[in-house]
Amino acid sequence: MIILKHTTWMISAVMLLGLSACSDGDEKPKTVKESNETTTVSQEPVVEEVEEVVEEEVVIQETETLYELNEANWTFKPIEDANPKAVLLTIDDAPEKYAVEMAKTLKELNAPAIFFVNGHFLDTDDEKNNLKAIYDMGFSIGNHTQTHVNLKESSEEQQKEEIIKVNETVEAVIGEKPKFFRAPFGINTDFSKSLVKQEGMLLMNWTYGYDWEKQYRDAASLTDIMVNTEYLTDGANLLMHDREWTAQALRGIVEGLRANGYDLIDPKTIKGIQ
Repeated sequence: MIILKHTTWMISAVMLLGLSACSDGDEKPKTVKESNETTTVSQEPVVEEVEEVVEEEVVIQETETLYELNEANWTFKPIEDANPKAVLLTIDDAPEKYAVEMAKTLKELNAPAIFFVNGHFLDTDDEKNNLKAIYDMGFSIGNHTQTHVNLKESSEEQQKEEIIKVNETVEAVIGEKPKFFRAPFGINTDFSKSLVKQEGMLLMNWTYGYDWEKQYRDAASLTDIMVNTEYLTDGANLLMHDREWTAQALRGIVEGLRANGYDLIDPKTIKGIQ
């Protein structure tokens, strides 16, 4: 925690002019000869009013860095004494239809997550309001490109537009750029990696996800696989999407992960985004 003290001094001088003397009521005013005229000057005290010093304290809460991204497998490793048995929740393709509902569920469960947004879901005022609502609930925002294009099949100019346009839109809505980037299909190029770094974002893919597969498009089966898969390991990076069945499964997934002994990583504690 950093405490900054801002001190303000306010001094006002009040000049009181009267016809009476200052100390002795019988003392006559002194006279000053100017040219050929005699001017009467009343001697009165100068009264200074000094207001009390006002100190204002500005408190800046620093977020502790607890986890570091392992780019070899996109999992997270603890820093120092952070709990190694923890996972990260992420939601892609937001905010299409169910992202705000999902954010409300996560907020109720006190479960942090990153919402990776697509620019084509931020075209209207209502969609932008949805993004602002998610952000205002305390969730981190990531960049998932403008149109969910395969970056490897795009020119460098197209890649730049896909990434920068989302950053500009998000910043206009919430007041800051996304702190994370995830490429569609997990496919990056040397150019996109360089641009993401230049924009100050942390690039990541994921450890596992299932909600796009046909057999997991219902709440029960999706909940079961997300909390019981063999890929659920310490530091796992969990991929989910803005989908109806995922929204329905989300509470069970969070509760199941916690029942298995896992904490949920707060994205704000990840190294490289502070």
